[in-house]
Amino acid sequence: MSQTVLITGLAQGMGLEVVRMLAATGDKIAGFDVDAEGIESLKKELDGMGAQHYLQVMDITNRPGILKFKDAVIEKFGTPDIVVSNVGIGFFGPFEEIDLEKALKCFEINVIGAAAIFQAFIPHLRKAGKGKLIAMSSLVGQIPFPFESIYTATKFAIQGLVESIQYEVAPFGIKVAIVEPAQVSTSFAAKIHKIPPEGSPYRDRAKRFIDRDNELIKTATTPVQAAEKIVKVIKDPKPALHNQVDFNSTFFLVLNRFLPKSMKDFILINYMNIK
Repeated sequence: MSQTVLITGLAQGMGLEVVRMLAATGDKIAGFDVDAEGIESLKKELDGMGAQHYLQVMDITNRPGILKFKDAVIEKFGTPDIVVSNVGIGFFGPFEEIDLEKALKCFEINVIGAAAIFQAFIPHLRKAGKGKLIAMSSLVGQIPFPFESIYTATKFAIQGLVESIQYEVAPFGIKVAIVEPAQVSTSFAAKIHKIPPEGSPYRDRAKRFIDRDNELIKTATTPVQAAEKIVKVIKDPKPALHNQVDFNSTFFLVLNRFLPKSMKDFILINYMNIK
């Protein structure tokens, strides 16, 4: 049966692949992205598939715009069946040296952005007595990584937000789920990796972290492989709260659950080559 799926951040990467898969099965697509060129390209692609869609160019921080977008989506398709928060930016650097104003922007996009899109649609899902909220998080939402303190903090916040919301909306038939990929072979990390300047006491270890991360990306899950797992969560009438898209995520989360802290720290530091 065709569903209406709303997804933010759908013009590239995993979001784009998810949309392609959903449209191929007849689902209606609504969403927005800041990438105007990507949105126009996706519109043409969906038109070519004969897919029904409502796409808009918009920034996730535009909260009045989100409410107008919500009204337009409901007017066109009615209440969506699934709302997927997929917008997010990375943040890299030694905590001592980061710009806290830029860090605040990361929280605004990654956390408040997800909160805004969920808050806009929850009243309508509640009245419908059904629906699903899905948030894209990360492995670092449960396992903190060095030099990614701000990004890690935003993903911990997403975990807490969604886990808390589930208790509030469950009586109204609304399901929630979190997707927690480790690494996906996109340009996401490359956009944020910046070696600290000469003289920084963190420069050598941060550089080794980046080099190691670049090596891991070469064999990481592809956007298509990740999207296949995400679509399964979208289609599942009773999704698990926590969902991984790759073996590494599952493996490290199991270790994180059962190993003592000293051993977990030893594995992480050596795995990322930052001893």
